Amino acid sequence: MAAYRGVAGLEGTDPEFSKRFAYFAGEEVPAEPAAALPTRERYLAVLAALLGCQGLDEFRLMAAEALDEGITPVELKEVVYQACAYLGIGRVRPFIDATNELLGERGVELPLAPQGTTTLETRRDAGNQKQVDYFGEGMRRAWETGPAERVVVNRWLAENCFGDYYTRRGLSDLDRELVTFCYIAAQGGCEPQATAHAGGNMNLGRTKDFLYRVVLQMLPYIGYPRSLNALSCIDNAAAARA
Repeated sequence: MAAYRGVAGLEGTDPEFSKRFAYFAGEEVPAEPAAALPTRERYLAVLAALLGCQGLDEFRLMAAEALDEGITPVELKEVVYQACAYLGIGRVRPFIDATNELLGERGVELPLAPQGTTTLETRRDAGNQKQVDYFGEGMRRAWETGPAERVVVNRWLAENCFGDYYTRRGLSDLDRELVTFCYIAAQGGCEPQATAHAGGNMNLGRTKDFLYRVVLQMLPYIGYPRSLNALSCIDNAAAARA
């Protein structure tokens, strides 16, 4: 494992804090058997959580560590891009800039290879198919079957949220639904959506235990209140499936 970078720059000014936090986030949590995740999934979750909670400075540090540990530039970019659907460009633009700076420092040529698979003509139907794959046939053409006053936003969910992002290469369906849960849980105040996407993860084959592990790995970065709320969302999603 790469040396923990999450306290870089604090060792001289805040030695007591940095030593204890580095132990907790860099050693204790990753090594906890009840929280154990594959390295790749752990970094995807942490990066998405830092986007969700707007931890830009910490994102810079952990993105560098993630690249050292095998996360690819394409994977890193895809985690940042997809966050726009859940956080908005107003909160994500600084992370795009930070990612570009980090990749530039490492000699990665930008722009990266295109990852899109849809056109403006195909994005709606392709995105809607992703919604159906994740959440079932009840999502089929939801802009036609939902409330009339929500036609536009439901169509945009298919076209933009799913059609522009979930159809891209670079991350699998499992990856994309994982990072989505992390964005939502980390920003707080979106518990209905966190519950829905906990269910989406389970629909794709993730278990309650896996999602609990994800939350435990996010905890040093988003704190206890949002982590406890996320665990409750997982419980509720699991109960709805019983």
